[in-house]
Amino acid sequence: MSVPQTTSDVLGAILRELRFTSAAYRWIEMTAPFRLVFDRPGLRGVHLIAAGACELALPDGEVVPLSAGDSVILPRGDDHELRSGRAMATSGFELAARTPGARLRGGGPGARVSATIVCGAFVTDDPEHPALRGLPRVLHIPGVGGDPPRWLTPYVEALRQEAFDPGPAGDVVMARLSDALIARALRWHGESADHSGWLAGLRDPHLAAALGALHADPARPWTLRSLAATAGLSRTSFAARFAAAVGEPPMRYLQSLRLHHARRLLRDERLTVAAVAARVGYASEGAFAARFRQAFGVPPGAWRRGATSGNRLARGRVDGMEWQS
Repeated sequence: MSVPQTTSDVLGAILRELRFTSAAYRWIEMTAPFRLVFDRPGLRGVHLIAAGACELALPDGEVVPLSAGDSVILPRGDDHELRSGRAMATSGFELAARTPGARLRGGGPGARVSATIVCGAFVTDDPEHPALRGLPRVLHIPGVGGDPPRWLTPYVEALRQEAFDPGPAGDVVMARLSDALIARALRWHGESADHSGWLAGLRDPHLAAALGALHADPARPWTLRSLAATAGLSRTSFAARFAAAVGEPPMRYLQSLRLHHARRLLRDERLTVAAVAARVGYASEGAFAARFRQAFGVPPGAWRRGATSGNRLARGRVDGMEWQS
């Protein structure tokens, strides 16, 4: 079995499983006061502060001050708003839908722009992937002297240019740039921030080896002993370090990962339930069906019928662009 040996390998493998896809970007100039709301289910926001300042506000009351050079990503798709002062709420998506082109303007009656923001969104092909639980709800990358940090500058500048003055195939260019920006930001966060989840686990080379092995072959008959051996630790040490860094015990993480793969196989492959059970590491169809029903409330066959009848596609429009998750 080939197991990723480096943090970058494991991060790349997990991001490929999540399959983030960019949806749209717009250059937005806002005059104060303004309150720009982003609450479309399934969408994960990306906001680059090109000039000025504003606040990012979350429904639970958390507020993150933002200024020129800052970047903020909401990888779990939480509702949020960008605001400056007290104002009536305006939907960011409705503003984009009623304004042609990539350059938008809104906010209060003043003539002076108080914040210029490159606003984007992306979706994930599998919003129930267990790795999403290990991502922070807000990734805030502070600027340096009004500019993005040097490692992020090329991505941000290219996205600014495409959003401000899009050329042929601009949506494709922005999607590729955004994918790279998101992956780079997640790597930065995993290396620097104090947050539980698999990103934090990647900072520990022992846990990175175990996570890489799990994602490379989740169907293998893993035990706590075999995972600890892969990590090069004792069972007690491995279990404690994994739970502390990732936020849940290793065997529970493995169970979630197997069920994720089972949903994908049920949705996308012409396999019997028994074949799916064997493919994801369950010794019997009955044990798999019981675990699946316990986790999702319905048997695997019923879940498949709902998925293949069209419920798995949540279609919509963002700024005039098709998206699905």
